[in-house]
Amino acid sequence: MVKRQIESVASSSSEATNESEDREERSSKKSKFKAVPFEATYLRAIPCALQYEKSFMHRDTISHVIATQTDFIITASVDGHLKFWKKKHAEGIEFVKHFRCHLYSFAHIAINHNGTLMVTVCTQDKSLKIFDVPNFDMISMFKLTFAPKTAAWIHQGNDVVQALAVSDAESGKILIYDGKGDNSPIHVVEKLHSKPVKVIEYNAVLDCAISIDVDGMLEYWSGPKRDYQFPSNIAWKYKTDTDLYEFLKLKSAPRCLVIAPNGQLFAAVGTDRRIRVFNFSSGKLMKTIDETLQSYLEQAKLNKNFGLQNMEWNRRVALERELDRDENTFQHMSVCFDETSNFLIYPTPVGIKVINLYSDDTVREVGKMENMRFLGVSLCRAIPDVKERLQGAAATVETEAADNPNLKRSEPDPMIVACAYKKNRFYLFTNSEPFSVDESDNADGAGMGRDVFNEKPTKEDIITAVEQDLPESRITEHAIIHTTFGDIHVKLFPHECPKAVENFCTHSRRGYYNGLTFHRVIKGFMIQTGDPTGKGTGGQSIWGDDFEDEFHPRLKHDKPYMVSMANAGPNTNGSQFFITVIPADWLDGKN
Repeated sequence: MVKRQIESVASSSSEATNESEDREERSSKKSKFKAVPFEATYLRAIPCALQYEKSFMHRDTISHVIATQTDFIITASVDGHLKFWKKKHAEGIEFVKHFRCHLYSFAHIAINHNGTLMVTVCTQDKSLKIFDVPNFDMISMFKLTFAPKTAAWIHQGNDVVQALAVSDAESGKILIYDGKGDNSPIHVVEKLHSKPVKVIEYNAVLDCAISIDVDGMLEYWSGPKRDYQFPSNIAWKYKTDTDLYEFLKLKSAPRCLVIAPNGQLFAAVGTDRRIRVFNFSSGKLMKTIDETLQSYLEQAKLNKNFGLQNMEWNRRVALERELDRDENTFQHMSVCFDETSNFLIYPTPVGIKVINLYSDDTVREVGKMENMRFLGVSLCRAIPDVKERLQGAAATVETEAADNPNLKRSEPDPMIVACAYKKNRFYLFTNSEPFSVDESDNADGAGMGRDVFNEKPTKEDIITAVEQDLPESRITEHAIIHTTFGDIHVKLFPHECPKAVENFCTHSRRGYYNGLTFHRVIKGFMIQTGDPTGKGTGGQSIWGDDFEDEFHPRLKHDKPYMVSMANAGPNTNGSQFFITVIPADWLDGKN
């Protein structure tokens, strides 16, 4: 009987051991599946610096930043201005061209999948303009009979017709134009949506367009090659078999949508501040990333405000609440995938996050310590193509196999371009930290500061700068002298004694008086300081020479605690001064 019990225990323990081993094996297989192969290599194409290296200006708040496959960076501001910049491998960026596109802000800017064509859309002036990106030139402009809301290129690289889809802001229509033709539509998609379409994106891998209206209804459709029909190369026929009704059910229409470079995923940011990642072919929801303020407040309790000081964290929380009250704040928000489609990059209240979509880990936090709220991000190519490395020459087997170091410029040079809330600058994050974060280092345009002043100052900036440069702005009527025995509050008279007050204020701001002692103390009379030597014979004025005496009939020593310049005779004032502790009227008008 005992033996049987032992055997049964042994058998049960062996079964438990086998089950635990099976669980460990399954978990190890699961973890192996979730690990991205060559993750460290892929991350070399994403910047890792904690601070932005450089920033450049527009005249007004920047609304769009876009990096193209042709190594151009497009930036646009709310005043309708557009700028082209060229990314040079391992050399930063350089300015290329400036366009005044529209009289009003951009409704949308779209670039085709290979980075050769761009369209800008403006709702107020009912126009769109088309650009040849590699040649940074405007090639066409359409005046429309309706107010456009958004647009997208829906063609592949070898298509004869460069099809351009434009939505109507007042109806569910989507009009198709030939991007290199005239302003007459070649087709109108009328019955797909019942409400105005706010987002259109194109999947070049599957040759399929995806559109979302203002209610959150999401539709798939094809371009002109397939007669604008429902695509046949996706894995579902009925939308009820997918999760594509998610936005409609939650009444949270996406603010923006981005398709992964491999065409297998797309991510959409809803008005509820959640990022949803879908499988493009099956339409199934793969994961939801909670970016609500409540989520960050809960996380902040666990990780000590994300390493930020209490005042800075409270400022960011207040800003997020302000952003939530304004529906138009996130209308141009943008997120992006990396080149391998394994990582999602998006702006948050604590910088720019890089999420591993397989393990759900935050692998990088870029710009976390910067105090601006980023709203749009775009990832530049880390490695230039072969033609650029060869400066336009054809690539051959010999050039690829050559040992010439000039042909081996393949070390990744990652760069994230970002724009921020109410900022007229766009920011470049690379693998290099800035030389200096002090704004004054580049105030004259010749320093090593990271904020480049590439625009002329506005009238307000000029007035402010002039006011700061005036001598009066360096003079004050009140000062506090901090001593080891307490603080001394001093009232100054700049109108009656302008030179003495300017001398005192300038010395104080420069730290001239810091650490000096009261070298002369006469009980029942006065205390004296201002001599760097501490002997009573040193010190000089801000002009390097003695300056003249300044007497005024209203200023007398008829009561204690009066401050006067100490000198060695007429017109020998330098840096020393004294404070009386009794009425001393015999000093009036004397040296």
